[in-house]
Amino acid sequence: MDRHQSIRAQGALLHGARPSAAGIISRGLRWSAHEESSGSSSTAQRAHIAAGHIYLLTTATADRTPWFLDMDFARAICGLMIEPKTWGDACPLCWVLMPDHWHGLVELGERDDLSFVMNCFKSVTSKCIQQPEQVTRIWARGFHDHALRGDEDIHAAARYIIANPLRAKLVDRAGDYPYWNCVWL
Repeated sequence: MDRHQSIRAQGALLHGARPSAAGIISRGLRWSAHEESSGSSSTAQRAHIAAGHIYLLTTATADRTPWFLDMDFARAICGLMIEPKTWGDACPLCWVLMPDHWHGLVELGERDDLSFVMNCFKSVTSKCIQQPEQVTRIWARGFHDHALRGDEDIHAAARYIIANPLRAKLVDRAGDYPYWNCVWL
């Protein structure tokens, strides 16, 4: 079983028990901002290949438009989260789709760098919800990342992501928010 099949088996849009707000850790994280590269794969542009490294990622919608208040759009995007074409050879471990942004915990694979992975994610998800006659930018340019260090608790980072709807006061319990997934739950 390859890594993507394993992820599908472990975390295909769970609707069972979800964590409560208790124990959710919110802490300051240092972020770096990136503009996605659009073409060549020079050494400088592909410097973010770090197979097996895990990144906490955030990207916003263009102009912070709340595209994902639309239930059909949100469900379509959620369906793509488990598709290998969305991630190149990276593996999504945990994610939440908010009305105007996305947070995820992603493990890089052997081949694709961070910019390539985010370009794949944005391209695949944008095509899914755009109408053929529309040329509307769904996602803002660039993204923010935080590389988890060896001493950082990956499960705490996942709880931080899952708690985003709680902090935004969209729900009272994390389990009440429908647009998230985590391979450990």
